[in-house]
Amino acid sequence: MIALDGIRKAYGSRRVLDEVSLALEPGRITALVGPNGSGKTTLIKCVLGLARADAGRVLLAGRPADESGHYRARIGYAPQAPHFPANLSIGEVFAMLQALRPDATLDESLVDAFGLRAEWATPVGTLSGGWRQKVSLAAASLFAPAVLILDEPTAGLDPIAAGLLKQWLREFRQSGRTILITSHILSELEELADDVAFLNDGRLRFAGPVAALLRETGVRRLEPAIAALLRGLKVEAGGAA
Repeated sequence: MIALDGIRKAYGSRRVLDEVSLALEPGRITALVGPNGSGKTTLIKCVLGLARADAGRVLLAGRPADESGHYRARIGYAPQAPHFPANLSIGEVFAMLQALRPDATLDESLVDAFGLRAEWATPVGTLSGGWRQKVSLAAASLFAPAVLILDEPTAGLDPIAAGLLKQWLREFRQSGRTILITSHILSELEELADDVAFLNDGRLRFAGPVAALLRETGVRRLEPAIAALLRGLKVEAGGAA
């Protein structure tokens, strides 16, 4: 559904993304992982049109993403630190979003799963971090997007809400949608991910099924597999193993 073709991005003399090519397939969850500063956030910004790549293309369903940004109507995005107008209630936030896209098909399944209607009149500014995260996730999925991008989606969620989200994501995947998740909690990604894309120093060091990564590294879990990749890169660079 989404393909990145030779994406390069630099800020001044610092190259943040270096010839990144990656395909995100329908009906699969891809985990985007890598150390802090590896380029994950910049890559997401390039997909969303919030940053313009210096070279390369972003394609959605085989067609280049146009500068008008119309393609973004098919993408849902929940950032790591969501921000909404503090004076608006939860209900007013969703009414505002629906007013922006009055003809769009709605998917309110996460609104219901998280019990947001019980807090419909609560101002967003008074919500805890976990409740703001629920609002953000429900807003990202509101217009039944073909592509869903989630940055640290379980941050602040209690175990029950996190479990509801994981079950919803499995069902969302089964409907043939494309999902990209970033998280530092690799055990959670292991529960969900079909594929993994590993960035380091702006370069894509591995992209493929989780099972292939486990075979390549000779381990049984995602976290030690990523650690093995990092150790191998240090050895290649001449550092300590």
